[in-house]
Amino acid sequence: MTDVEQLKDQTRHVWSLGDYVKLAARIEGAARELVDACAISAGQEVLDVAAGNGNLAVLAAREGAAVVASDLTPAMVELGRMRTETEGLDVDWLVADAEDLPFEDGRFDCAGSVFGAMFAPRPELAAAELFRVVRPGGTVGMANWMPEGFQGEMFATMNRYAPPPPEGVPAPSEWGREAVVRERFEGLAGSVEAQPRSVVWRFADADEAWSFFGDSAGPSIALRESLDEEAVGRLRADFVELVDRWNHASDGSVEIEAAYLLVVARRPG
Repeated sequence: MTDVEQLKDQTRHVWSLGDYVKLAARIEGAARELVDACAISAGQEVLDVAAGNGNLAVLAAREGAAVVASDLTPAMVELGRMRTETEGLDVDWLVADAEDLPFEDGRFDCAGSVFGAMFAPRPELAAAELFRVVRPGGTVGMANWMPEGFQGEMFATMNRYAPPPPEGVPAPSEWGREAVVRERFEGLAGSVEAQPRSVVWRFADADEAWSFFGDSAGPSIALRESLDEEAVGRLRADFVELVDRWNHASDGSVEIEAAYLLVVARRPG
């Protein structure tokens, strides 16, 4: 098994941990921004890539689009399938790799990913696949955490306590740099628009923020489980310092704007 295959196996395991539904609810606004920016509407065929439990898929289906949702992690696909069935939405769910999508060329009007495809270890393959499966003139949309924002710094903080990724695998938050997006989309996109946006995290205090990510975000759960008590204490102190530095609230609560890059690109017609 190659290093990349091992990393993907680890990804499947990590994102099977915790209560992802709580995290998804907090970031659904970014999916709404992407649906609007891509002008997803009734009659279109839409693919949600690395969908999690389907924030983008659900919103696109509510608009009347014909939606397919895919994710590398079987547990996520099951969460998403249960969600859309409960809501009475017709979404086709399947397990699929963002780097090797099992769809014919040019099938979709739009392929989108909200904080998902950015974690594929070989971004050039993920970019090529996103464009391959949309029709000429179709749209590729992404919401990607920015490295300079709170979420990007949170990832960097966690990485100080985690084993390094396989050689050659770039940081996922590089997708949050407009220049990097344009470089990766060169030769694939006829046009690229990118705008910084933000998700607002609100918590009663830093302790609640620590508990929230420790209960709902698979990578946070897996990292803490891998550390001894002393290292968890140091990680927690670093996290609280990060929260304090980014916090805009002045009443003891936490309010943080976590920056992401909203990307809308079109395949040449």
